[in-house]
Amino acid sequence: MNRTTLSLFAVTAALAAVTGLALVSVPEEAGADGAPAAARLPVERSGVLCPAPSDSDLADTVYSSFTPKSAGTAATGTARLTPAEERSTGSGKPKGTKGTGDSGTGKDGKGGKNANDTAPFLVPKEPGVQVTGEESGADAPALIGAAEGDLAPGWTVQQTTTVPAGQGRGVLGLACAAPDTDFWLPGVSTAEDRTDYLHLTNPDDAAAVVDIELYGKDGALKSALGDGIQVQPRASVPVLLSTLTEKPQADLTAHVTVRSGRVAAAVRATDARRGSDWLTPAADPAPALVVPGIPTDVTSARLIVFAPGESDAEVDVRVASPNGPITPAGNESLHVKAGMTAVVDLGDVTKGEAGSLLLTPKGRSAAPVVAALQVVRGKGDRQETAYLPASTAVGARATVAGNRAKGTALSLVAPGGAAKVRVTASAGSEGGEAVTETYTVKSGSTLLAGPPVPRGLKGTYALTVESLSGGPVHASRMLEAPDDGVPMFTVQALADDRGTVSVPDADQDLSVLQE
Repeated sequence: MNRTTLSLFAVTAALAAVTGLALVSVPEEAGADGAPAAARLPVERSGVLCPAPSDSDLADTVYSSFTPKSAGTAATGTARLTPAEERSTGSGKPKGTKGTGDSGTGKDGKGGKNANDTAPFLVPKEPGVQVTGEESGADAPALIGAAEGDLAPGWTVQQTTTVPAGQGRGVLGLACAAPDTDFWLPGVSTAEDRTDYLHLTNPDDAAAVVDIELYGKDGALKSALGDGIQVQPRASVPVLLSTLTEKPQADLTAHVTVRSGRVAAAVRATDARRGSDWLTPAADPAPALVVPGIPTDVTSARLIVFAPGESDAEVDVRVASPNGPITPAGNESLHVKAGMTAVVDLGDVTKGEAGSLLLTPKGRSAAPVVAALQVVRGKGDRQETAYLPASTAVGARATVAGNRAKGTALSLVAPGGAAKVRVTASAGSEGGEAVTETYTVKSGSTLLAGPPVPRGLKGTYALTVESLSGGPVHASRMLEAPDDGVPMFTVQALADDRGTVSVPDADQDLSVLQE
């Protein structure tokens, strides 16, 4: 056999350059043999996928792009958002568009896209500065984003849509996601009062093949209609979930798996009485989960939990209040049968205070679960709903874009030990200076922060949360835009931005054996 020796540093760096992959584990300490610990370097490429925002002619969508400043990056970089598929018809010239002669971008990176324009929709300029673009109407396309160089580490794009009237009324928000191959979406529905579209977006040059499974209170819903769904190259497909089942059923869990290729997955959920919002994938199955950022004035909260393993799960339910964990009366624990979805109504669980949900295994139970919370604000015919999936911790750094001077709230929860974080408000999209504040979150509590606002803010801005010390922190941001007495709002969790990749020392070699 011939032995070829490759530098592990070179292999890992090449993978990072191609995929934009960033490991979020803490670097290992030097081993007993004195081998140096792995270094962390900025990723060189990253990508995001944004679903088609709405099918309402009244919809106005704002895209907010931001990359935090990172040390050790390339001197320059590029980033752009382009339509996932060409549109044959359009709604005219979107806001902020100068025309096809300027690559589809307006002042300071703002942009829009003409119906037959294949130029980029949005072109960010530099790290530390948020740029925005706008679209109007029902024919706004899904978008595929790619960033390189100094714009890649931590790149985030927020999609926020406002629909003032009609069945799809509401503020619909989500962070455009990186492609993946496995998704859990507890809280979907095929009931008659819900219209849930699962949007699948493929960034690659080959078709993706996707399977969709639905699980209810009695287990899997038998149907072959969700098998082998093809998503064409660089295209987006909406799947109406009610077409996959014979009988309407509420409170389902969707499991989306990709046989070949990669996609992003998100559900646009429309309630006939309570508006609409995006239902995004929950954190991977685990025995303990955190759902951050329940609104203080929530009038109804409905917890949906699914046990994907072979064992039943016993889950303790607690609320991380401003003063520590409390147990909601009458809902201290939940039994979830294996392969089934369980639901519990928590009512106005926060009682006017800041709160997050803590799910922990009861007794010796170690069965993993996935979970999400459907929350409602308002009363009568002025109700509005949003979906809060269980989230991962912010890790080293997490960012959310598209914040406003008014109507923005940041929730920070420390499910374990007390923690200290730094929150930076970026310069505004149209002017202003960045501002930084430090917060300490008590163990088992939720801190509702009136987040920092840039000095002299013009436009919107990004918030970046960095862990400084202590235990893990979970975070979410709520945007609210009340309209005619309807408390329209949307909540997005913040996740580690995977802006760095763990790279072993150059002296460590990877030996590859060849015949």
